[in-house]
Amino acid sequence: MTASALANAAGAQFDLTEEQQAILDQADRFARKELHGYSERMDRDEWWPEDAFPKIGDAGYFGTTIPEQYGGAGLDLVSAGLVTQAFSRWNHALALSYVAHDNLCANNIYRNGSEAQRRKYLPGLCSGRKTGALGLTEPGAGSDALGSMRTTARRDGDHYVLNGTKIYITNGPVADVLLVYAKTDREKGPHGISAFIVEKDFPGFKVAQKLTKMGFRGSPTAELLFEECRVPRENLVGEENKGVAVVMSGLDLERAVVAPVSLGIAERALEIAIDYARTRKQFGKPIGSFQMVQSLIAEMYVAVESMRALTYRTLAAASPLEIGGGGRGSIHMLTAASVMYAANACHDVLDRALQVFGGSGYIWESEMNRLYRSIKLLEIGAGTTEVRKMIIAGELLGRM
Repeated sequence: MTASALANAAGAQFDLTEEQQAILDQADRFARKELHGYSERMDRDEWWPEDAFPKIGDAGYFGTTIPEQYGGAGLDLVSAGLVTQAFSRWNHALALSYVAHDNLCANNIYRNGSEAQRRKYLPGLCSGRKTGALGLTEPGAGSDALGSMRTTARRDGDHYVLNGTKIYITNGPVADVLLVYAKTDREKGPHGISAFIVEKDFPGFKVAQKLTKMGFRGSPTAELLFEECRVPRENLVGEENKGVAVVMSGLDLERAVVAPVSLGIAERALEIAIDYARTRKQFGKPIGSFQMVQSLIAEMYVAVESMRALTYRTLAAASPLEIGGGGRGSIHMLTAASVMYAANACHDVLDRALQVFGGSGYIWESEMNRLYRSIKLLEIGAGTTEVRKMIIAGELLGRM
């Protein structure tokens, strides 16, 4: 039984419209046919399939939340989350790059950019002919990305000049277009940050190094260097020193759409664990006939269904978030809760699934092993588990 069939059999569509269910099912079929075949080589060689993004674009899965006039699909955040969920079942590395490209970069430009910026950059991003990335995290600024930001931007005539370093940037080695944050007024701290669109060919920009990772290995990650990088003034996104609003609203949307990555991975792990329990025999019987294995399978199922409920609820709540909204209040708390619970539950599911597989799941080349190595990024990306708890507690306690 496939992950999609398992979800339908469980009545998962109770909170999805017929159209939404169709989006999930179609994306699942596309990912199984077109993206799954890349997975093994991407993980083994940290290989980036250059034809994958154009395929995704041609199928209409980029620009999910962007109007058709800019090349998008004109749908909503729920639809984007469903596509992410489906992609994650079959190729979680490409799903991560999909989120960084489509949500962190393209959707942020649509929500916060000028009309000229939208028309210049969104069609290429929506078609998959251009690859997008977001540049926020720095070597000395992870959880405190805003307060400790050292990358600066100074005005120089019709340009801004950027200096600094960004690290752990998903899609960094292959990005054509990057949404980058830098301090334009050091004295104002987090309220002196601005956002810029940087093209890979701008003078002074380069990929310092491609990073080798434990998991999500086919999704390329880089350290980026800005040395007197000249960015045209018209590439300032929004107003100068107003980048914090772009960051905070973007982070809430990111967390809402990252949770489906965990859901998709967990669904796939449950699916292959069930198949293995049915076919693997010990003591003359399928291991699925043993109560301890059945207990593991049952616990995995409960975790997946719980993840699904909170993930879908959060996507629906975040979908109508107004431009400039987020970063505070109930939606800030809910998106943190969703991505935190999904990551922790995915950890539990993958741990139990590997136990079902035993030694065969411990082998590096196995799909189960590839899924298992995704655990830690889900617990530290888009804000660590500890930061997510701080957000939730801070909202509940009134920022004491």
